[in-house]
Amino acid sequence: MKSILIIGAGQFGTHIAKRFTELRCDVMAVDIDEENINSILPFVTNAQIGDSTNAKFMGSLGIRNYDVCIVTISDNFQNSLETTALLKELGAKEVISRAANDVQEKFLLRNGADEVIYPEKQMALRIATRFASDNILDSIQMDSNYSIYEIRVPKEWIGKSIIQLDIRKKYNINIISLKRFDRFSMPLPDSVFMANDIALVLGELKDIKKCFKF
Repeated sequence: MKSILIIGAGQFGTHIAKRFTELRCDVMAVDIDEENINSILPFVTNAQIGDSTNAKFMGSLGIRNYDVCIVTISDNFQNSLETTALLKELGAKEVISRAANDVQEKFLLRNGADEVIYPEKQMALRIATRFASDNILDSIQMDSNYSIYEIRVPKEWIGKSIIQLDIRKKYNINIISLKRFDRFSMPLPDSVFMANDIALVLGELKDIKKCFKF
């Protein structure tokens, strides 16, 4: 069981807390607003009202004991930046901070964040990618180049096997899973595509566009 510290108990922090709790993690939430703490309390192991920019208060939390510290403050970037830096000073193992724009992302990385989450940008990319093509149902960005795409199998693939299509050699993308009748499975080279199949493919956007012609 991992121990998680979430600083910022707004809507975003609450969604994260709920998911960590579902995954059986030990979750501590911190926020300066009592109303936010009361709202998130049913979804966490413990919660405290306090100023995350106050070194004495933060030191009392035992920062080194948490596996991951997540800063989800959204309404005050200065506080987010100070909190991120303070967590590292207090020996946090891993700090993940939320950014609202590219400039914030750069400053957070320079001031102690091991990783920056940028939900608005990430969601915008997913939505734009999804609706740019009738074949793409969803996507998850893995790094600056590669993403996993949920693809509706094109009509020209139906009745053909993976080895016949030779997608990897022709387009430099990998088919990593196949969804059929709402169940995912690991495809084999001789797996034959059927109507209504959904494939999860890994590749760069330029190769995906070439393969699916959009």
